[in-house]
Amino acid sequence: MKTFTTDGPFTDNYKFLIGSILPRPIAVVSTRNIDGSNNLAPFSFFTAISAQPMIIAFCPLIRTSNGQFKDTVKNILREREFVINFCTEDNYEKVNLASTELPYGQDEFTFAGLTPIDSQVVKARRMKESPIQFECVLRDMLCYGTTPGSGSLITGEVKLIHADEAIMKDGKIVTGLMKPVARGAGNDWFKSDSVFQLERLMTSQIQK
Repeated sequence: MKTFTTDGPFTDNYKFLIGSILPRPIAVVSTRNIDGSNNLAPFSFFTAISAQPMIIAFCPLIRTSNGQFKDTVKNILREREFVINFCTEDNYEKVNLASTELPYGQDEFTFAGLTPIDSQVVKARRMKESPIQFECVLRDMLCYGTTPGSGSLITGEVKLIHADEAIMKDGKIVTGLMKPVARGAGNDWFKSDSVFQLERLMTSQIQK
């Protein structure tokens, strides 16, 4: 087994992160630009933090092209809100298009052929093609550096959930109906078409 230090080029660290933390769910984050136009971008450093209050988190990195925060981050810091949409087998190609680095103010919804719809408690718009949408308000942002490759932790409190009844059964989301898609290393993507059951050896289990 080889051992590596982490004090070399950030690109080496990044390759180990995306090659070892697998698969990574994708947060498709929609925000509102300063002129009121839409912004949409996928992030694969994404997870749940808390159930009550309901908190999620994603981690955007500083742009390697110009050393600045991404538009998503700028918008969240200004508007204090955002929407989390989800990547599935039905929308992943368009979600991938939304990752294109466009000039500020150019609508990624339009560019990727996705449909923006109004939210109920935040101004940022939801992605119609996502079977689940979380309307969120900003809770915290922690920054871990100011150079390209440095990351920030953005947490949002989910204020409203929208879920397509077609992916649910008995009030629960069914993985095989949602068909989530996740990211791997390089150009690798994951489908959830090989799901198996394994009972956890816990005294109490919420999700069965």
